[in-house]
Amino acid sequence: MTLRAFLFAALFAMPAEAQTDPSKAALDAVQMLEEASIALNNAENARDRVRALTETIQAYEAGLAAMREGLRRAATREAQLNAELRSSEDEIAQLLGVLQTIETTAPSVLMLHPSGPLGTARAGMMLSEVTPGLNAHAQALAHDLQEVQTLRQLQQSAAETLTEGLTGVQSARTQLSTAIADRTDLPVRFVEDPVRTAILISSTETLDGFARGLTEIANGEIAATNADVSSRKGKIALPVQGILLHRAGETDAAGVKRPGMVLGTRPRAIVTSPTAATIRYRGPLLDLGNLVILEPQPGLLFVFSGLQEVYGNIGQVIPEGTPVGLMPGETPGIGAILSTSGDGTGTDRSETLYIEVRQDNSPVDPESWFRTGKDG
Repeated sequence: MTLRAFLFAALFAMPAEAQTDPSKAALDAVQMLEEASIALNNAENARDRVRALTETIQAYEAGLAAMREGLRRAATREAQLNAELRSSEDEIAQLLGVLQTIETTAPSVLMLHPSGPLGTARAGMMLSEVTPGLNAHAQALAHDLQEVQTLRQLQQSAAETLTEGLTGVQSARTQLSTAIADRTDLPVRFVEDPVRTAILISSTETLDGFARGLTEIANGEIAATNADVSSRKGKIALPVQGILLHRAGETDAAGVKRPGMVLGTRPRAIVTSPTAATIRYRGPLLDLGNLVILEPQPGLLFVFSGLQEVYGNIGQVIPEGTPVGLMPGETPGIGAILSTSGDGTGTDRSETLYIEVRQDNSPVDPESWFRTGKDG
C-alpha cells in the first residue's frame, strides 16, 4: 500500500477529532509531491519550459521539505505517546482488569451484594457512575494506541513516496539545465569579451574591485535600460528557500565580517533571480566560488555567491524567477531523511548562499532590499 493510500485509509477510518496533525501534514506533503510529478509531465510541452521546470523544482523542494517536517513531527508524537503509555502501564493494567471483570461477569452476579438489597442498590448506583468513566478512559487508550500504530506505519510507508519525490526533482534539474542551454529567446544588452573578463579577474583582488570594473568586460557598448525596482525596496523575496544565518556586518563561523548576509539552504536548492535583471557576470571569482552578479536597475547590483552550478549568459536580460544556479551538496538519500526525521534544529540547511547588494559602487545592507522576516 502506498503512503497516500495508507494515510487516506487511516485518517478517514478515524473520527475527525482523532486525526493527528503529523498524519495530516504528511498527507498534505504527499499531495504536494503528486502535484509536482504532474507538473513535471506537463513541463515537457510547456511554452516556457524553463519557467515550468523551475516551478516544478520549487514544488518538489517544498513537498520534500513538508514531508521531512511531517515525519519529524510524527516521530516526535510517537515518542511522546509511547512515553505516556509506558508511564501508565500499571494504571492501564488495572483498567483492563476491571473492564475484563465487568465484561465476563453475569449481570445478576455482578449486582449481588452481601449486605442485601440496599447494598445491591448502592453498588448498582456506584457501578452506573463508574462505568462511563471507565469507558471514556478505555476509548482514550484505544485512540492513543491507534495513533501510535498510524504514526509508525506512516514512517514505514514513507520510503516509496520519498523515492518518487527525489527521483522527480533530480529529473527536473537535469531537464532544466538542458532547457536553459537551448533557450534563445532572451534579449541581450551586451556581448561579453572573454579576454577582457579574464584580464579583469586577474587584476582585481576583491569583489569591490571586480564590481567596479564590470563595464570593461563588454565587447562594445552596453545598451541603456530604464529598469526600475526601487518601488519594491525592502519587499523583494529572497532568491532561494533558506534561513538567515548572518546579517550584514556580523562575524561568520570563520571570524570574517562581510557587508552581505548569509542564508542557510538545503543541498541542491534552486536559486532564482528575484527581479527581472541583466546578468553582468556569472562564474568563479576569487575565493567566493561560483557567483552570479545581477543588475536589476542601473547602479544596483545583486551578488549571489556560493553556487555549484550557474545558469545563463553574461549580457542576457532575464525575467523575474529565472533560475540562475543550484546550490552545492548532495541531496540526502531516503535513509538520511528518515533517520533525521526527529531533528528539528534546521541542520538540513547545510549549504550557504552569500548575498551582497551594491548600490552606486558601494555595499548596502541587503535587508534594505530583501524581505527576510520569514523562512523562504
